[in-house]
Amino acid sequence: MLSDMTDQVRQLLLLRHAKAEHTIGVSDHERRLIERGKRDAAAVGEWLMHFAATIDLVICSTSSRTRQTWEAIEHAGVTAIEVEFARGVYSAGAAGVMNLVREADPSVQRILVVGHEPTMSWLAERLTGGDGEVGALDHLAEGFPTSGLAVLDCSTDWKHLDDGKASLTHFVVGRGRTHADH
Repeated sequence: MLSDMTDQVRQLLLLRHAKAEHTIGVSDHERRLIERGKRDAAAVGEWLMHFAATIDLVICSTSSRTRQTWEAIEHAGVTAIEVEFARGVYSAGAAGVMNLVREADPSVQRILVVGHEPTMSWLAERLTGGDGEVGALDHLAEGFPTSGLAVLDCSTDWKHLDDGKASLTHFVVGRGRTHADH
């Protein structure tokens, strides 16, 4: 990790889990990725390999589908210095996720949150206040689908991150291919 990043831009990456099953008798927390979701999560991992192959801190929901999403990203080659599985990402909403981010060590430059809707879109919209790259903002305005990834540049330290303190630089949606697509 880097020693003092107070004057440098930090990045907060907000990722909605990949496509999961809807099965009667399976609790929401235990829903697993379907095959499409596994391919889509791998596609996010491939994109991240070109953008940021190393993440300082991953804060991942404890749900099965978010854990599997992170595993597919790791399998694509992305590494993390630290991974924290936090129930609050699943259950505490946007305020809970913000508290987890604000508690990050000041030396952390890049955080990836693997979570759920509507928390991911709420955070992206509130933190950016509409500031960012026009194409990325337009894409985000269309919705935050499964395997959606918002990349926010933050010029403040984590403990002071708040509404309007970030800028949206990228919004991508991982969509994997089937063998029939090749």
